[in-house]
Amino acid sequence: MRAGDIAGHFKLTRPAISQHLRALADAKLIAERREGTSRFYRLRAEGFEALRGFLDEFWNDRLATLKFAVEEEAVRKRRGR
Repeated sequence: MRAGDIAGHFKLTRPAISQHLRALADAKLIAERREGTSRFYRLRAEGFEALRGFLDEFWNDRLATLKFAVEEEAVRKRRGR
């Protein structure tokens, strides 16, 4: 999509949209192609694979920590503490 088309979906200024697009490009989540004065952006699937791997690991660690805490609390309640 062109940057202007993307901006049309949000209630942000065009400079704010440009900053977000730049951050996404820096993170390798989107790719930019220029044609004349237009900039076209597309998702980079490989960037999202890396992001998904990070989030999966993050949530697995956090859920394991939460599970441990809940189980410990259940043990304390059974013991009357």
